[in-house]
Amino acid sequence: MSPIFFTLQNNKHLMIIPDTQAHLNGHEIITFTYSIYNDKQDGSPDAAQCKEGTLHLENNPDPDYYGFITFERPGSLFSYTCDGKLELTAEESNEVIEHLSHIRDKGDWKNGPSAIG
Repeated sequence: MSPIFFTLQNNKHLMIIPDTQAHLNGHEIITFTYSIYNDKQDGSPDAAQCKEGTLHLENNPDPDYYGFITFERPGSLFSYTCDGKLELTAEESNEVIEHLSHIRDKGDWKNGPSAIG
């Protein structure tokens, strides 16, 4: 999927890279994760592609990495895992979860970054 770019209320610019994982342990569980990075806004169109190789690594070495949001059951069970060099506050992680939930619920994936910023 394409990365999602948006700005938090405190003017922090983020790049979110969606990822889906399927786990088979006798039954299928689909987990949706969203890796969170600082958006340097350097105009590089390949910023997300450079980061995709480090998704879900233990000890992600990227200095712009905040961690990831996991939606186990959309709308009811989600978590923020801070395993990067940077950390979101509780308020910031809640804002990211609310923003992603809105995008997921409204189907704004198809409308591009300008529709969700």
